[in-house]
Amino acid sequence: MIQEFILPDIGEGIVECELVEWLVKEGDIISEDQPVADVMTDKALVQIPAMHHGKVVKLHYKQGEIAKVHAPLFAVEVEGDYAEETAAETATEAAPVAEATETTAAPAATGGKIVKDFILPDIGEGIVECELTEWLVQEGDAVVEDQPVADVMTDKALVQIPCMDHGRIVKLYYKQGEIAKVHAPLFAIEVDSDEAAPAVAQSAAETVAEPAPAAASVAPAETATDTRPGKALASPAVRRIAREHNVDISLVTGSGKDGRVLKGDIMAFVENGGSSAKAAPVVATPETTTASQSASAVQSVPVAAGEDRVEPIRGIKAAMARQMVSSVSTIPHFTYAEEMDITALVALRKQLKPRMEADGIKLTLMPFFMKALALAVQEYPVLNSRVNDDCTELTYLASCNIGMAVDTPIGLLVPNVKNVQALSIREIAVEINRLIEAARAGRVSQEDLKGGTISISNIGALGGTVATPIINKPETAIVALGRTQSLPRFDAAGNVTARDIMQVSWSGDHRVIDGGTIARFCNLWKQCLEDPTSMLVDLR
Repeated sequence: MIQEFILPDIGEGIVECELVEWLVKEGDIISEDQPVADVMTDKALVQIPAMHHGKVVKLHYKQGEIAKVHAPLFAVEVEGDYAEETAAETATEAAPVAEATETTAAPAATGGKIVKDFILPDIGEGIVECELTEWLVQEGDAVVEDQPVADVMTDKALVQIPCMDHGRIVKLYYKQGEIAKVHAPLFAIEVDSDEAAPAVAQSAAETVAEPAPAAASVAPAETATDTRPGKALASPAVRRIAREHNVDISLVTGSGKDGRVLKGDIMAFVENGGSSAKAAPVVATPETTTASQSASAVQSVPVAAGEDRVEPIRGIKAAMARQMVSSVSTIPHFTYAEEMDITALVALRKQLKPRMEADGIKLTLMPFFMKALALAVQEYPVLNSRVNDDCTELTYLASCNIGMAVDTPIGLLVPNVKNVQALSIREIAVEINRLIEAARAGRVSQEDLKGGTISISNIGALGGTVATPIINKPETAIVALGRTQSLPRFDAAGNVTARDIMQVSWSGDHRVIDGGTIARFCNLWKQCLEDPTSMLVDLR
């Protein structure tokens, strides 16, 4: 028995994800809970486990394609008894989707017929579900291509859903008034087996149309008689097919009611050499030949021009783009820069490093920066606060959860160390190492990404010295750490000595933080770092 694996909810508000990598291939035998695919949401890399024992029959997406939540991800062939038990369990949890899965899993091969699911397509930007207002057909009815099958109500309009095939309605998965999911089965239809195509293939990965026959190379004069002015009458599905075959749908004569263009009309038009959107080769004439020869005679040596490349912004990068736009457009930023002499801190870290390494802990300067920050915000809690959107309330946060920007192959991630005020330097170091490893592997949990109260961006790791960092909304402050430089400075006796100097750049939310507050806060933080032993008095 073949069952479709429906991609489940993988995060609040997430309706699609990028298929990063298949961990299995078609024909593989898989077991329950075995990882099958890695998908990338706009927040994290998520591993999808199998729900059944069986054999992978079909992978519905290719690497890099966008998979829809609540739509089939892959098909798996499972044993009869186990499949029946699983289907029964699924039916208890989610009747409409389960029924759709069961019908999909039982393709009727008798009489050259096959049963397939009609997947509810996109019916509006950002719409993930709709109300089934009325069925326009009944189970057992014969339907034709483009015949209206159902009326559904989105939060914007009433939409009529047309059928995409000739056939017979086998199963209606929803009752009137129920909520139907976009990219999930809406009804099952029995069609001729030679016309049947996987539902997912129609919605996610259509094959590229073949070039039109050679007859298209001659401008079809007879086609001109078939043209008709105005906008063609056709369903969205037919228009999609026309686009895929590069056909100007206004040139196609419709055979349906009121001149409606059907799928068959498009295919006949293409077969007759009428792929109008593809430029026909120009037949050379003496005039054009002479002109091109003359032009080439005066042309200079051609310079090879590079091609522009367009790629979609997805996943983490898309989330970062939205977050940055929101932060900059709603938070009035101001920047405060300072210089710190961290010579003593560098020496302390050098002293403690071998002891920490013996315990398998990598010690950097970051745990000291975080601990000093947690101590400083106790004196200036406004830097560890949140303001509501209309700036009428300020919430002082009890926990100091310090985020750190991590540059990863999949984009910028900002996991945070929780409750830094209650952790030791050792504990902070352990947590930092864990988060960095998870971030670089793209496997940071949602919990690690939520709840940050103030952030640190280590631009010095890439060689930077100063910056104007963007606040990680809804936080109120962020600091950028420049690289440590050995620079000449005067000591107390007026002698020039080499010191370890770091530039730091703060950005604050000017709605709740003024320049004086952030300067005094930075001075306290700086004091803890320039004289790290002073922190011992306040450590808990």
